[in-house]
Amino acid sequence: MIVVTGATGNIGRSLVDRLLADGAAVRALTRDPARAQLPAGAEVVRADLTGSAADFGPLLDGADALFLNLAAGGDRAALALVEAAAKAGVRRIVLNSSMAVTDTPADETNFIARMHATLERAVRDSGLEWTFVRGGNYATNALAWGPAIRDSGVVRDAHPGAQGVPVHEADLADVAAVALLDRTGTHAGQAYLVTGPEPLTVADQVAEIGRAIGRETRVEQITEEAAAEAMSGPHLPKEAALELVRMFGSTVDAPAFPISDTVERVTGHPARTFAQWARDHAEDFS
Repeated sequence: MIVVTGATGNIGRSLVDRLLADGAAVRALTRDPARAQLPAGAEVVRADLTGSAADFGPLLDGADALFLNLAAGGDRAALALVEAAAKAGVRRIVLNSSMAVTDTPADETNFIARMHATLERAVRDSGLEWTFVRGGNYATNALAWGPAIRDSGVVRDAHPGAQGVPVHEADLADVAAVALLDRTGTHAGQAYLVTGPEPLTVADQVAEIGRAIGRETRVEQITEEAAAEAMSGPHLPKEAALELVRMFGSTVDAPAFPISDTVERVTGHPARTFAQWARDHAEDFS
């Protein structure tokens, strides 16, 4: 039995599909099973991960492995789930972490890195078998451009030339699935940096979406302050958003991270391109 947190998220939904296709028993956690629209083969369980840690034990009964996603309930819930997994006899945790984590003192100077590094330490200290899937620059971040592209075809961004290596959520799910289903210990204790196959600028990505939907699209440059204001919200303070915007600005000359071959090395298939991602999500921009 594999428990999947964030089962209705982009990575989680792909992961549930992949695990079921491989014949695994899946317990998918969601706040609202009636609206989850998850496959019939999954055991869909109502779970509010922002609630009391005392409620987490039954969610893990009989589970062999846990896919843990910080986005599913926040850092406190994630830490409580690690503790509950150890008590419940779960054997393995696969953590959806962040490529911002470098295992150096620099992790304490970055908001995103510090949050994920803290959780990684808790998983290591749990005594359970673990694998970290360090993604980032998710292709799904581009979904935030949906309203602008549908409305005018114009995306406003502080750094149109910022470069990244966007990764398809299905590739992150495939890597996680291999680690969750590992029967040889090959992936135990591994921290995998997972990227897409090619560097692209923000302008490149917007243009690729335009090709996928058959419509002209472009980027209009705005200030860092305006970009941070637009990005901030209840779960991302403006100060943290501004830090992210400035980090993106530092990638104008080169991507912040090297291109990784992890997807092909772990799964046996090449990483999906952003062009493929744009075609897969064309309806989201049309």
